[in-house]
Amino acid sequence: QVQLVESGGGLVQPGGSLRLSCAASGSLFSTYTMGWYRQAPGKQRELFARITRGGSTDYADSVKGRFTISRDNAKMTVYLQMNTLKPEDTAVYYCNTGITAMFDWGQGTQVTVSS
Repeated sequence: QVQLVESGGGLVQPGGSLRLSCAASGSLFSTYTMGWYRQAPGKQRELFARITRGGSTDYADSVKGRFTISRDNAKMTVYLQMNTLKPEDTAVYYCNTGITAMFDWGQGTQVTVSS
């Protein structure tokens, strides 16, 4: 069973940046499209960025141009570089497979954007 561990969240001012990481266990990591999801208070969890095994990326309009997803298959890690953060980006951030979530959810990492 693949385990996912997210890290890198924190409190940041509007306009700031953070880099999130998601470390995965499991030998088939490199074969999966991976994605970043987030869940804001009172809202459903949403997929907003994904990356194929070949490195092609796709973003929701809400983060396009500000966030960048990447992966290192050798390290079995997915990254999310977040720039120009806005208060509406405040959420718990998770990673999982990027078509439908196939694995058990990790604990997530809290991102709070506030002055």
